[in-house]
Amino acid sequence: MKIHEYQGKEILRNFGVPVPRGIPAFTVQEAIEAAQKLGGPVWVVKAQIHAGGRGKGGGVKVAKTLDDVKALSEKILGMQLVTHQTGPEGQKVRRLYIEEGADIQKEYYVSLVTDRGTQKVAFIASSEGGMDIEEVAHSTPEKIITEYIDPLTGLSAEQAKKIATAIGLSGHSVDQAVDLFQKLYTCYMETDASLVEINPLNCDSKGNLIALDAKFNFDANALFRHPEIVAYRDLDEEDPAEVEASKFDLAYISLDGNIGCLVNGAGLAMSTMDTIKLFGGEPANFLDVGGGATAEKVTEAFKIMLKNKSVKGILVNIFGGIMKCDTIAEGVITACKAVNLQVPLVVRMKGTNEELGKKMLAESGLPIISADTMAEAATKIVAAVK
Repeated sequence: MKIHEYQGKEILRNFGVPVPRGIPAFTVQEAIEAAQKLGGPVWVVKAQIHAGGRGKGGGVKVAKTLDDVKALSEKILGMQLVTHQTGPEGQKVRRLYIEEGADIQKEYYVSLVTDRGTQKVAFIASSEGGMDIEEVAHSTPEKIITEYIDPLTGLSAEQAKKIATAIGLSGHSVDQAVDLFQKLYTCYMETDASLVEINPLNCDSKGNLIALDAKFNFDANALFRHPEIVAYRDLDEEDPAEVEASKFDLAYISLDGNIGCLVNGAGLAMSTMDTIKLFGGEPANFLDVGGGATAEKVTEAFKIMLKNKSVKGILVNIFGGIMKCDTIAEGVITACKAVNLQVPLVVRMKGTNEELGKKMLAESGLPIISADTMAEAATKIVAAVK
């Protein structure tokens, strides 16, 4: 789950990380009133979407008068903002953040992410923060430093000082950085975040540090512990099909292909998509119905897949462990009748009650193509959609 910059800064502020004053706005009038409340002489008008690269895309502008705030808000609010993370279709701007101007002297980059390889938290930092951090990582990777933190001990003052010194901070800025980095680590752990990024972290002309941006991703599996974070969810920023799928406890992600996939288990779903590509096809989605799928869930899964007009065929690949094959067969038959299925359907199932499930499909009177192996299933669905 992602949240907006202004929401991220609210979280940072709650953990004692310094951030500029700012007010979210949903209309041009609210933006003007926010600027008046903050006071001048300089404001930053920021588009709020769940994507990076907003500055380069024209979604972050400096205003020096209230008329500027009005004009920029009118221009940005409602625009289709295209960045390297939105894709060519862009994302509609529905919210703004009006923030007080900052004394920008030197920009740094800091982030925290879980590193599965070391089973530690990676603290990533650079002296070259700002809009071109991706280019820095590509062209001069030596300017990106990484410190691994043992979650059993946390971020020590020594480690925090090592990071601060490595990115070129000096004097009292180092002491500030140690305090800020430790608070940032606490924030990361206590909110069950999977990513916290500040880019840029500004050091002003007096050597004071302040977070000029905030990006958060959260572990969806831990959100039951954080209703206050769930309240930040902006459904306008999410794929409508994925939002609909979440209502039925289906793990769904839209892709660019034309073969819909319905699978039980994330690992098997990934393998199924790989097999489709291996045999010359392109998956239209990732869809894991989980281990406790009912006929209703399978029907909803079919409906969600078929809302994608690119889908020209569906592959159902089931391993019957906890999920029994006859239950899936019942769901498939019900779904086919409910949606009046008009595209080819290949079903491969193995495991508990496999023969019963296959018998039910065979006797359903529906034009279902059966397969015994993943290779056979992929070959048949690729041929069917072509």
